[in-house]
Amino acid sequence: MNVRAAWERLRDAGPGAVHEARSPGVPPLRPTRRARRFDALVALALGIVSVYYGVDNVDNTVVREIAPGVQVVSRRPAGTGGLTLMVSLAAIASGALALRRRYPLAVLCVVAAVTLATPQSVLRLTFYAFVIAVYSAAVYSPYRLATLVALPVSVLLVGTSVDSVAPVIPNKYVVLLILAPMAGAALGLRTWRLRTDEGRSRLTTLEREQAEALRRAVEHERARIARELHDVVTHNVSVMVIQAGAARKIMTKSPEQAGEALLAVEAGGRAAMTELRHVMGLLTMDCAAEPTGTAETDAGLAPQPGLDQLDTLVGRVRDTGLRVGLTVTGVRRDLPPGVELAVYRVVQEALTNTVKHASGATASVTVAYRPDLLRVEVTDTGGRSGAGASTGGGRGLIGLRERLAVYDGTLQAGRRLSGGYRVEALIPLETA
Repeated sequence: MNVRAAWERLRDAGPGAVHEARSPGVPPLRPTRRARRFDALVALALGIVSVYYGVDNVDNTVVREIAPGVQVVSRRPAGTGGLTLMVSLAAIASGALALRRRYPLAVLCVVAAVTLATPQSVLRLTFYAFVIAVYSAAVYSPYRLATLVALPVSVLLVGTSVDSVAPVIPNKYVVLLILAPMAGAALGLRTWRLRTDEGRSRLTTLEREQAEALRRAVEHERARIARELHDVVTHNVSVMVIQAGAARKIMTKSPEQAGEALLAVEAGGRAAMTELRHVMGLLTMDCAAEPTGTAETDAGLAPQPGLDQLDTLVGRVRDTGLRVGLTVTGVRRDLPPGVELAVYRVVQEALTNTVKHASGATASVTVAYRPDLLRVEVTDTGGRSGAGASTGGGRGLIGLRERLAVYDGTLQAGRRLSGGYRVEALIPLETA
């Protein structure tokens, strides 16, 4: 998110959301429940240790030899007032750490003020809480500019107030103070490398899954295009082959009938070109870019065939010499274009197979509208194989099953006991 988008979101949120504004790429202001529990335990543990240190050093005098013959006497707060002061300072500095993730800058300011108010002789009482507050502000504060100002100022104030004669950290702990951050840095580097390797592995897996999904999508799209082209080309070409063969046989004996057959071939070719233009227009999406008013554009923008074009389809098949009857029962309903196209392709494929494999037969097309079902049946009485009967390998019926499966439909096809062939499609419909 860029700065402008963040500012617009903040402005739209209103004044109550100002405290939520943060720099891009930093952790959220609201810590998890587990993090809050951890901070509370840290505050409690440090508070107990600090209070114990304060109680143990009430009314205590420490004599330190800083050089041969030179001693420094450090007096600790004494009496009930001293005890109350040290316990209060320890409780405030340690208790504030419970909110170090939610309000890191505020916690830093409070702990720094308490540290400055702590007597030099017992500075250890709040110094460690100050170190944790500085770390928390550097890591968790979402306010970049305020953090860059508050951190050096607080460190400078506390650092200049420390008495160099009486060091806050005992000398025996200096080595531990150096080694502990080094160990933490090494552990953090190892964790970072592990997470980087894990992220790289996840990215590789994701890329592989996306490539596989893209490959499957391409295969699915290729299969869909193949089905559509098969349904368009096979029917029209089969009709054109039948008509052209009939025209060739009767050309010398009956030129007029041959001319009618050739006209049917021309009509079939035009119908094939129209549907092919539509399919190609859907694939290339160039229809909208073409100038309007042309025949190609009108054909490309024409709707896909549906139940309204069944009469035209049956008429073209009748022109080949096949006797076809069309029966529609039930109350007609408006169906989705995809369902109507699927029904049209079922009738088209079934009649095409009849023309190719049952020349001279009688076919019947039945479309039955039911309240929750659309039933389409195409039957024929059987006949001899025509031209082009050897072509095809059952891809048409496979494509129809896949097309109907999109709408939870089923397709049954097989030979009839009385002779001929039967194709039945059932498509469930939504009840009104």
